[in-house]
Amino acid sequence: MMAVGRSGGTVLLLCFSFFALVTAESPYRFFDWNVTYGDIYPLGVRQQGILINGQFPGPDIHSVTNDNLIINVHNSLDEPFLISWNGVQNRRNSYVDGMYGTTCPIPPRTNYTYILQVKDQIGSFYYFPSLAFHKAAGGFGGIRILSRPRIPVPFADPAGDYTVLIGDWYKSNHTDLKARLDRGRKLPSPDGILINGRSTGATLNVEQGKTYRLRISNVGLQNSLNFRIQNHRMKLVEVEGTHTMQTMFSSLDVHVGQSYSVLITADQSPRDYYVVASSRFTDKIITTTGILRYSGSSTSASGPIPGGPTIQIDWSLNQARAIRTNLTASGPRPNPQGSYHYGLIPLIRTIVFGSSAGQINGKQRYGINSVSFVPADTPLKLADFFKISGVYKINSISDKPTGGGLYLDTSVLQVDYRTFIEIVFENKEDIVQSYHLNGYSFWVVGMDGGQWNTGSRNGYNLRDAVSRSTVQVYPKSWTAIYIALDNVGMWNLRSEFWARQYLGQQLYLRVFTTSTSLRDEYPIPKNSRLCGRAKGRHTRPL
Repeated sequence: MMAVGRSGGTVLLLCFSFFALVTAESPYRFFDWNVTYGDIYPLGVRQQGILINGQFPGPDIHSVTNDNLIINVHNSLDEPFLISWNGVQNRRNSYVDGMYGTTCPIPPRTNYTYILQVKDQIGSFYYFPSLAFHKAAGGFGGIRILSRPRIPVPFADPAGDYTVLIGDWYKSNHTDLKARLDRGRKLPSPDGILINGRSTGATLNVEQGKTYRLRISNVGLQNSLNFRIQNHRMKLVEVEGTHTMQTMFSSLDVHVGQSYSVLITADQSPRDYYVVASSRFTDKIITTTGILRYSGSSTSASGPIPGGPTIQIDWSLNQARAIRTNLTASGPRPNPQGSYHYGLIPLIRTIVFGSSAGQINGKQRYGINSVSFVPADTPLKLADFFKISGVYKINSISDKPTGGGLYLDTSVLQVDYRTFIEIVFENKEDIVQSYHLNGYSFWVVGMDGGQWNTGSRNGYNLRDAVSRSTVQVYPKSWTAIYIALDNVGMWNLRSEFWARQYLGQQLYLRVFTTSTSLRDEYPIPKNSRLCGRAKGRHTRPL
């Protein structure tokens, strides 16, 4: 249930008690979500799914730049629960980021109200459950942030706007998958692929001659997917909040955790056409289909399912390099996206992250720069706020690969607020990896095979690189990004290969300033749950 307005009883009072830190001029949108278990049959067998208001996938969040989102989450599960917001930057407010390093879990049979503002953002994103292995059971849904009415958008309003959630899926319950990981074993390959929660029959309805926007997100657990529509080409227009050059593609690689917006025009004869998602870079190619249905269609989809790329790395790399920012389009503000000349800003620091895999105490683990992340007993952001010592150590992970053996620690790397840095992701393994950074978008300035070195910068795109929050790293390759560290907080950087994330391939960037100004960071929300060593403390003076 959702309503829009400027009043709303208890929840609105709660919002105003948050020191009026969200702008009073921006609308409030209210959501009330009940999170439950429920039987689902996405691959034809009964599974225990996680539903939101009885829905799998969960309901979309529709919003406009700068809206305040008041999301009351009732946890009706029998275990703690958290939701995080993939791509939503939660500016100056990592307390509500919904990862265990920043936010206390919602205990069973209780509720928590997230107070978010989609400040200075547009685009296509999604939310997901971040604890345990809940993501393998559902609990995810789309997020769309529309431009404000007076901000020009570089394409005409589409006749319709669809969320398309694709992802690989297991027949096993999430509890069984988690138990397998806890025993130190790897997961088998996924059993299938879903489009909007269905392995067959997901339908997009169109009318001949009209143009539609599809917001495609890979909400799966590990596999890159290729997305395509029979006899239709797709015009790419937006990637995770950035308007792009409007390039036409017959199919699109969507790596795990990524989101894209495309326009399709219903310019074929009125019948049904296949919508296809298939796995990439896997020994066995898994394929699923949905339907693009023209109004008045009486003819089922027929003919061979349109083929796509399978294991070709160069095809995907070349497509990734072709995705560029539309420099003349407005972003969330009226000034052109190209007015920020990221390529002219001197770098203050270079950080290199390399993935690690191995066994610790006879169990499979993963890490970054030889550190396999283990959660602390208290959210790291709360330990910072309450100055609780011993929860974690600053710079407990090196900013370069060490070449040493894998070990356990709560890895936190400190970086300085208002600096401009380079991060290089190195992948010496034989799989495609995907990394996400909460709280930020970054410029993907380069990617290539082999070993990165300073000479690799000669090939960087310093003019119109796409800005996004999730990026792929190809096998035996590297990817380089530039980041303007303009968002104070504790931010999760993780593998989107969900088993690897769960088994330690993540860390936290502590974007730090000595300033205590509200211009730089909000205080802890008054309604924050306190857990671990922060339990019993107070968010405000008594």
